[in-house]
Parts: sequence; C-alpha cells; structure tokens
Amino acid sequence: AIASFHAFCQGIFSSDPNQPLQADAIGLQTLTEDALRNAFQVSTENPLVGVQGRLKLLQRLGEALQQHPTVFGSPSPRSGSLINYLLGQTRHGQLEASTVLSAVLFGLGGIWSGRLTIAGDNLGDVWVHSALPNDRPYSQLVPFHKLSQWLTYSLLEPLQTVGLDIIGLDRLTGLPEYRNGGLCVDLGLLQIKDPIVLQQAHLPSSEVIVEWRALTVILLDRIAETIRQQLNLNATDLPLVKILQGGTWTAGRRIAAERRPNGSAPIQIESDGTVF
Repeated sequence: AIASFHAFCQGIFSSDPNQPLQADAIGLQTLTEDALRNAFQVSTENPLVGVQGRLKLLQRLGEALQQHPTVFGSPSPRSGSLINYLLGQTRHGQLEASTVLSAVLFGLGGIWSGRLTIAGDNLGDVWVHSALPNDRPYSQLVPFHKLSQWLTYSLLEPLQTVGLDIIGLDRLTGLPEYRNGGLCVDLGLLQIKDPIVLQQAHLPSSEVIVEWRALTVILLDRIAETIRQQLNLNATDLPLVKILQGGTWTAGRRIAAERRPNGSAPIQIESDGTVF
C-alpha cells in the first residue's frame, strides 16, 4: 500500500506531467514493467509474485476506464472519477455498499483475463465446482470477486470522508484469499483429507482452491459471529470488514510465519497476481 501511494505521488500512473496526482487511461496503458518493478522495489531479495500479471492488469484497467465513460468520465477518463459517479448514486446522503461493489464490477469487470464468460461478459473471479448440482444453467458457478470486494472495502473510508453514510456492509462477504484461508487450515478449522494436496501447487480454477475459498467465506462469517458474542457486540458495532482487517488477515499472516520459513500459505497456489 505504501509503495502504491508513493508510485501515485510520483505520477507513474498519469499521462500528464502537469497533473501527476491521477491515474488516467493513457498513463495506465503505457505503464512499463521496469516502472512497476522500480515502484515496488522488486529484487531477488524482495520478490513480488506475478509482476507481469499485475502489469497487464493495470494496463487493462486503463482500457476499462476508456470503455466506461459514464463511470470514469471523459474525455480523459481516470479512476478517481468513480467517486463522482458514486456520489450520484446516493439517497439522502446514504450509499449502499453493494452499489459500490456493483460499480466496481461493472466498470472493471473486463480487466480479468482468461475467465469464464456469459454472453460475452467476463465473469471475473467466478469458478466452477462439480459438487454443486448441475440442474440448470450456470448452477455450478461459485462467485468470489475477492479483489473487487477488497477494492470496495478500501473505497468505503474515502467515501465516508466526503460525508457519505455507507450502509448494508453485511451484504458483502469475507475475502476468500490465502491469508484468511490459510488461517482456517493452520488452526485446524479446515482439515486436508488427502496429504498430496499440500505437496502440489494448484491453479485458482482447480476444485481444491475453489472449495478452500468457498469454505473460507463460510467460516469467516462464523468467526465473526463468535467474536461478536465474546465481545457482546452486534454486526453494526463490529462489521465483518473490521474483523478481516484487524483480525483474521493479520492472524493468518502471523501463523503462516510461525509454521513455514517463507510465511507462505499452507496450500500452494499458482497465482499470476490477478486472483490473490
């Protein structure tokens, strides 16, 4: 996050030297791998998983900004215009968290490569699991939208800063990523039936990863309920987003560092940086 902030301040996402503090369509589309590596201080001693995948994601973000002028403005679309769009979606100073997620999914859905599509629309972080009944079209699809929900959570504070009351936080899910999921495995909440699962790396589309992530979403809700009961708080006083940020993610990272020298997840993932 700090590296991203400094990169933004240095203007590497802007195409206009006179307006460095913006991320515009052209600036993102012309971003180079060297610039990204330098911004994140990537080296053999400080590796970053999926640099090329992250670069392509940012470049496709630039394309998405141009494709959705109603959300990102024109004639010079930029990511910051999303705030102006959301301000127009409020009612009596209130904004549904699901409205923010819908805007993110609509405006940025096209940036995810190699994903399932329906009628030409990219589904993003949605995968198939054969254990679900196949009795109607698309009934075996499992939606996660982890990065889109993470971005949505990240947008909530600046939206509150401009005076909006964000409601309906409970309509978003926990984030099915490797720190939260790793916590569930390392603590024994989830147990691996076949030891070979821990000896191989798995693609995000594999049923091992899909099942792990789906169970993580369910367990995060149960963890949140337990914590609230222990603290005598309700979902309004202690929403899931606070439990994720201040609890499960940090705990997952800490126990991973205790269990494995490199602090990796208990289940290995072949990631290009566009899912986790």
